Amino acid sequence: MTPVGAAAAGVFVAGVGALGLVVGSFLTVVVHRVPAGGSVVRPRWACPACASPIRSRDNVPVVSWVLLRGRCRSCAAVVPWRYPCVEAATGLLFAGLAVLHGPSAVLPALLYAGAVGVALVVIDLDHHRLPDAIVLPSYPVLVALLALAGALSGTFPAARTTLSAGLWLAVYGLIRVATAGRGMGLGDVKLAGLLGLLLGWLGWGPSVLGLLAGFVVGGVIGLALLATGRVGRGAGIAHGPFMLAGAGLAVIAGEPVWTAWLGLLGRA
Repeated sequence: MTPVGAAAAGVFVAGVGALGLVVGSFLTVVVHRVPAGGSVVRPRWACPACASPIRSRDNVPVVSWVLLRGRCRSCAAVVPWRYPCVEAATGLLFAGLAVLHGPSAVLPALLYAGAVGVALVVIDLDHHRLPDAIVLPSYPVLVALLALAGALSGTFPAARTTLSAGLWLAVYGLIRVATAGRGMGLGDVKLAGLLGLLLGWLGWGPSVLGLLAGFVVGGVIGLALLATGRVGRGAGIAHGPFMLAGAGLAVIAGEPVWTAWLGLLGRA
């Protein structure tokens, strides 16, 4: 890559990362209000302790929290560290996706799914819920973004995308039925179709790896929590974060792993 090309790529990644910081700031409102059934638009975001509206200068992602030393300007109440963490995590996620996929046609769909994933991870860890208010509207949005990606790139793997979503829904749906709802929440089933759509568009490698990785990650972390006494036997553990972690791994390494596996089978 030429110096000019490298500089342009760096500017692009930095710009997408900055967008992620802004989106992350919005997600802090989403994870606070959606589980309570509130609007993410009104009223204006305010300090939970003193109800003072957050000023524009105090709403710069991460930076404002650092400058104010994690406290409200009006009442000095502690602002939880999770807010800048959500902002920073979203910014880093967006930047990472920009590095992996560049200015590709599918990048908007990946960024949207990434933002939704960050919100769902936080909400599921807090409330053991994957709200329909986030998951269900994401279906038409993601389909539209993937259709746009197909139009821009000149290819749309509709059959594979649909079959992948069906595979994910079937696996998670069967687990829910087999365990009478005790081993899998309905929210997990709804999220499964969404992840199947996105990963299916990317390829069978990401789809299959993402499906398997979610259970592997969940099993490893679940055993670690049991071994360390952090949770007891029979305790409910949110599965949504594991699904999303598996999907993230699949976006990064799904296709290379799939290609390597097929190569091994071909030489066997």
